[in-house]
Order: sequence, then C-alpha cells, then structure tokens
Amino acid sequence: MPDPHDADPVRASLAEIAALLAPAHPDVAEEVLRAHDSPHDYVSAFADRLDDRGIDEPVDDLAWIALVDALAAHGLLAELDWKEDPQEIRAQLRQLESRPSVDPWVPFEADTSTLPTDEFLHACGRHYREIGAALAVLDIDSDCYPVVGLRAARTDELTALAARAGFSAYELGTDPGRP
Repeated sequence: MPDPHDADPVRASLAEIAALLAPAHPDVAEEVLRAHDSPHDYVSAFADRLDDRGIDEPVDDLAWIALVDALAAHGLLAELDWKEDPQEIRAQLRQLESRPSVDPWVPFEADTSTLPTDEFLHACGRHYREIGAALAVLDIDSDCYPVVGLRAARTDELTALAARAGFSAYELGTDPGRP
C-alpha cells in the first residue's frame, strides 16, 4: 500500500526545500516533516525553541517555522531584525555555512552602511548575485528577515516550492527599482 504522505504536495515541497537549503543536513527535513506530519509531537519536542516565538501549540505555519529554526540551528539561516545594524548583518551573513566561496563584500561601497535594513539587504543580494550566489528571505510574517544563501540559479526553484507549500520566499536584490 502506498504511503499517504507521498501524495501530499505540501509535504513534498517542504522536503524539497529542506534538501535544497540543507543538502548535508537531512535532519532539517526530518524536523520540518515532523512539524508537518505530527504538529503536537513537534511542539512538545521543541517547546524551548518555540517558546522564543510565543508558540505553545500547533499553528498553521508550524512546518515553515520549523524550517527556519532548523536551518538557523545548522548555521544555514540568519534571522535579522528589521532594524539591524549593517555591520551586524554582514557579520551574520559571513557566518552562514552557505556563504559563497568568493567574498561578495570586497566590491561593496562604504556608503551603503547607512542604509535602512531592507535596502541594505537588497544591496547585499545584488552583490551576492554578481558572484553567482543569492540571498533569499523565508517570509514568516514577522518583523524580521530569515535570510538564507544559495546558488542564484536555484532561487526560482525555491520560490516555486515555497509557493506550492503555501509559503513565501523571495530573493533579495532583484528589484531594479531598489537602491
């Protein structure tokens, strides 16, 4: 008899996103799928982590939150405040396991360090793009930016998978109207 989970497009999309963003960490997918398949178990197992987010029972976007938290726990995501200092943003992005091998900061203009957080993040995204990498936000409807790094060629795949799962992800630095 086939596994009923195999026919679940949300579950399949979440598993693909986890594999895309954390290929060397299969436990990321395990956590995300646990949150999707057994939300009460997940909330119980990760109560301390979820307490920081004010979550004490299953919520609609629990699997997406689980993805963000699992990626952060593995150094694959930086959760940046909406009023983050540009130097702190740079420091957190440099610590990402998924950072590019070529340093995107070398050509970075000094005057961008006074930009507001959202504009600075888009400037960072443009610099990453110049070297074939990308920065993307896994939107959790909060006042923060959960930012991941990945190859630029895979951002459309990420955004499509997120949409298919009912969530939002978008690439930073691709809007030509931004400074």
